[in-house]
Amino acid sequence: MLNELMIKIQRMKSYLRKIISEALSKLDIESQSQPEIQLEKPNDPSHGDVSANIAMRLAGALRDNPRNIAQQIIDNLEYDSDKITAVEIAGPGFINFRYAENYLYDELQTVLDKQDKFGKTDSLNGQKILVEFVSANPTGPLTVGHGRNAVLGDTIARLLEWTGAEVDREYYFNNAGRQMRVLGQSVQARYQELMGWEHSFDISKDGYQGEYIIAIAKELVEEHGENLKDTKNITPFKERAEAAIFQDIRQTLDRMHIEMDSYFNEHELYDDGSINQTVEILWKKGLAYDKDGATWFKTTEFGKDKDTVLIKSSGEPTYRLPDIAYHANKLDRGYDQCIDVFGADHIATYPDVLAGIEVLGYNPGKIDVVVYQFVTIVEDGKPYKMSTRKANFVTLDELMDEVGADVTRFFFLMRSPNTHLEFDIATAKEAGEKNPVFYLQYAHARIHSILRKVEDEYNFESKPELDLLTHESEVQLIKTLIRFPAMIGSAAESREPHRLINFLEDLASDFTSFYHDCRILGEEEKLVQARGALAKAVAQVLANGLGILGISAPEQM
Repeated sequence: MLNELMIKIQRMKSYLRKIISEALSKLDIESQSQPEIQLEKPNDPSHGDVSANIAMRLAGALRDNPRNIAQQIIDNLEYDSDKITAVEIAGPGFINFRYAENYLYDELQTVLDKQDKFGKTDSLNGQKILVEFVSANPTGPLTVGHGRNAVLGDTIARLLEWTGAEVDREYYFNNAGRQMRVLGQSVQARYQELMGWEHSFDISKDGYQGEYIIAIAKELVEEHGENLKDTKNITPFKERAEAAIFQDIRQTLDRMHIEMDSYFNEHELYDDGSINQTVEILWKKGLAYDKDGATWFKTTEFGKDKDTVLIKSSGEPTYRLPDIAYHANKLDRGYDQCIDVFGADHIATYPDVLAGIEVLGYNPGKIDVVVYQFVTIVEDGKPYKMSTRKANFVTLDELMDEVGADVTRFFFLMRSPNTHLEFDIATAKEAGEKNPVFYLQYAHARIHSILRKVEDEYNFESKPELDLLTHESEVQLIKTLIRFPAMIGSAAESREPHRLINFLEDLASDFTSFYHDCRILGEEEKLVQARGALAKAVAQVLANGLGILGISAPEQM
């Protein structure tokens, strides 16, 4: 069930559909010609609060100009002036409605009453959702490339939680296979170098490089001395590296305010027979075959130009096979929705996994894939080079050392996931309005500074006279505020956290206009209390929004 504010919004939309439908019934329109009545927020706030495009959708059936149709609908509208104050035609034939101010004041009071719960809804109540993200194998520290994945996945999870879903965050990894074998060999070679012994593994050509490998090897020297000299098995080197790297990964995630609920090891799928069972089902359904020593999946049956290798001639599976088994495992755990956060390099491959899931008898519609574009670190438009003390890549920790965790999270979220992101270091480090996260945090701190002054001189009433807020800037600010719950729902549904950032920037901008136009201090006491309450509501929504983004909302700066 939706919370109180969402119910009011839905009731208002239902009311508008009702009066529009009643107006249409008075016109000569056949029932089969009447399209669905759609209501949207106008792009230009000056055009009203809600807009209907019904006149333009009827133009073909009625063979008339949309503006003429819109006027006929308005002429037949009967509405309650306590809810609607004006109905106007805009552009090619939009019908725009303006809410009555009493309605707005009721919604503003809801913001003040709900406080840190304002924006939460129960729209996904009862839904169990798994968000899988990061999922980097433990072969090295998290890089900037992993950063966008991590922040995007965590923020999508936060948005879903605000809409009532039960959300689990999962990290999927593989600690077996070639990558981990090479990791173990790299640490072993560095260990042998530190001991002054010869080794045959060419790290510069085949291995993992960087100081983190040397640091792990030094730990082994300190702990074991020469005891590993004659060890042929790379297991102790690999296990020490995995433990050290995962500790580093967890610390990095913690620094970014990300806490995983579970870590799933791909090897479990081999141990419980899921991999073999997946291949057997594909064979039984005639969708697997052997060719050139490899096992193939007939993905041409699902619209691909070529079939896909599942098991190489070496006997090693491609990652599609365990991924199919892994997604079956997710759905077997009872999740209503499984969200994967992938880089753009997965665009051509994840459809194979969805096809495999369908073959196994699962609903692929329960798998939602969020694909994001990659990140370029720049300064003044040029590639930026930070310290590469850990290898030939920039680590996520190095980026946070430069600009901080809040800025790092914000910049990774400020663009649509399907847009390439240029992370500008100069802008990120600037403490001014050009830095968007500073702008929002400063707006929140500034409001609290104002509120402290108000509290010093006046008592805040629990129910201020909000109907004193009649200035154009006050009304516009209230209208922006009450959009928050619907915007959270939209950002959660679309998996696009940048919509929340855009909203918060609009809110901060509208507050600046309000504060410029309407003095808070120095006015008659009841007006000060009303305007103070409005400012308090803005600060609360800014704090709620920044909290969803995983970013602090300081009260002083």
